[in-house]
Formats: sequence, C-alpha cells, structure tokens
Amino acid sequence: MKRLKHWTLFSVAVALASSATSASWAQEYLNGIEWKEPAIVTPGATNSAPPSDAVVLFDGKDKSHWKNADNWKIDGDHLVAGRGSIVSTDEFGDCQVHIEWSAATPPKGSGQGRSNSGVFLMNIYELQVLDSYDNKTYSDGQAGAIYKQTPPMANAMRKPGDWNTYDIFWTAPRFNEDGSLKSPAYITAVHNGVLILNHFELKGDTPFNRPPEYKKHAAKGPIGLQDHGDPVRFRNIWVRPLSPVEGKQARKPFLRNGDKEIPIEGK
Repeated sequence: MKRLKHWTLFSVAVALASSATSASWAQEYLNGIEWKEPAIVTPGATNSAPPSDAVVLFDGKDKSHWKNADNWKIDGDHLVAGRGSIVSTDEFGDCQVHIEWSAATPPKGSGQGRSNSGVFLMNIYELQVLDSYDNKTYSDGQAGAIYKQTPPMANAMRKPGDWNTYDIFWTAPRFNEDGSLKSPAYITAVHNGVLILNHFELKGDTPFNRPPEYKKHAAKGPIGLQDHGDPVRFRNIWVRPLSPVEGKQARKPFLRNGDKEIPIEGK
C-alpha cells in the first residue's frame, strides 16, 4: 500500500512538472524583426574548393585576373612569384579570402629572406607570408603576422615544400567624408586550420619604415601579392564578397502564448 502511495505521489509530481514545462514551451519570444532570406550558396566539393558565389582569382590555368603578372609564371597549377608585385583586377571591400602558398624547398635564406611575400588586403594591409618553419625572425614579421602590428597567436607553419592555407575574413575600414576614420579594419585569419588572428583591429596600414596610419581610400580595393625577391608559390586563390545580414524592426519584441500577445516592457 505504501509503495502504491509513493508511485501515486511520483506520478502527480511528474504530471505537474510536465504541465509546467508545457506552459513554458507554449510561450514564445518573437523579436519583431523581418529578416531578408539568406542567399543560397553551394559549398565547394572540399573545404578548399571555391563555393558558388566566389570570385576565382587563380585556378591554375591563367593569370587573367591579375595585373602586372607578366614576370610571374604558371608551373603546373602553381603561380610562381616573379619580379614585381601583382594586384587582382577585381576589387573587394568586406570579404573572405582563401589562398594557398608554399615556401621553397630546399629552404633558401634565413629570417626575413626566406620565402618572403605577403597577401595585401585592398593592396594596403599586409598579412605576412614567410617560411617560419624552424626560422627565427621578429615576431610581428613572421608568417601570419599583420606586418609590424601583431604576431599570429600561433606558428602553424608546415615544412618547406608543403602547402599552407590562409583563410581570411576581412572587414574593411570606413571613413567619414572629411577623411577621418569612422571605423577601423578588422581581420580574422586561420592558418592551416589554426586560428591565428581573432578579429584583430588594425592600427592602420603596414609599412616597414614608419608607424601605421589610416588614410582615406576607396571602399573597395584589389588583393595584392608581394614580390620580395624570394621564391614562393601560390595556388587555389578565391574571394567571396561579404554583405551584412539584412532585417528591419517591423514591431517591438513580444511574447506569444497561444493567441495572446504580451508586450515586453521597455523594449
């Protein structure tokens, strides 16, 4: 009899808990924002392959998406650095960049003289390319550094001759009409699957011989690849222009419980 009483009490408790949970789930929070439907993007067949909305700057076949590239050559499906830096014919503001690069093997030189190059966002802001595998140099000049501003959070280099991958997420700076800075540039970067820059705020451009500074420029600019006189190879370069999510506040946030709408005070 006692056991039956215990089971009865337990059943009542479960029923009450279930009822409370159901009441909680019956109440829904709605933020009142009408969102634009996100664009459909078909991913690439692999993580390194370009998705359907990417601008492919180099697919191993030709240099038609690059200016000043006469002295850079194609070797197999690789773009080999030559005399003079090159810039893309396409220009970008906020964007996602994928680029693969390989240092010379056997290694040549040391410090900053070892497979030195750079990926320039908007052809102004440098993410360093350098053979930093067992090669000491100043920290804010090694592979994955924003040149002369910050080292990467980790040295994720593969050995010379192996391919490195940069996946870059770029927020372009904004300027006021009078030329003053409205908002700085930000960069997140992943090197060989390792996060090396996490929404880093750039202090300005990335020169060798003076402090960084911002100067007003166009909202979009090309991707630049640096010639530093060192052997470096590139392949599989593509860029996705990025647009912010769009939505409008159609009404104030509220709670819905069945057919009843409950305004959220102060919202």
